Amino acid sequence: MIKRWSFYIGIFMIVGLVSSAFKPIDSQNHKWFYVDANEELLYQFPSEKPSDYVSLSLPYTGKFFIGFKEAIAFKESQGKYNKVNTLGYLGKYQFGKSTLETIGIKDSLQFMSNPKLQEKAFVTLLKRNKWELRKEIKEFRGKVIDGVRITESGILAAAHLGGAGSVRKFLNSNGSKKCKDNYGTSISSYMKQFGGYETHNIVADSNARVR
Repeated sequence: MIKRWSFYIGIFMIVGLVSSAFKPIDSQNHKWFYVDANEELLYQFPSEKPSDYVSLSLPYTGKFFIGFKEAIAFKESQGKYNKVNTLGYLGKYQFGKSTLETIGIKDSLQFMSNPKLQEKAFVTLLKRNKWELRKEIKEFRGKVIDGVRITESGILAAAHLGGAGSVRKFLNSNGSKKCKDNYGTSISSYMKQFGGYETHNIVADSNARVR
């Protein structure tokens, strides 16, 4: 009799233990989850403390094109559309007036007040530079020059900094001609910092202009 009761008690204990394992987690009390006013479950990773993010200069955008352009923008102007530097370069991506005219923008005041126009200008210049450097991209991509692995996005970023001609000199001299801008930033540093992003969807166009 005692053995039979022990058997049933053991069965009940096992069933209770297994059932408890399938109880839903109280997500409102979990430190990685919270519920907003609309009762939508949100996930915050890896930290809920804003202070943990003070050292970050950019949102995570990976190696996609949006990451490429936002990384360059932060380097050039901290992402500020109204930025004008001491040399007179304009906007989020720091365009010179002569470069703007080349891609069809003659009104610099309109350019400064129009974020959409600045974004179009950046992509337009990429198209022209990709055409100008199409042979170099094909020839040098994947090689290591002056300690830097050459990629398409790195070449395009360097061209944005110093122009296609400076990039061509650096590559064709195997890195011996270390071109820099007026602030001392080198072509090779841009190639390294902005290498490996997805820019293959940028269509090379020798006559690209902002429409």
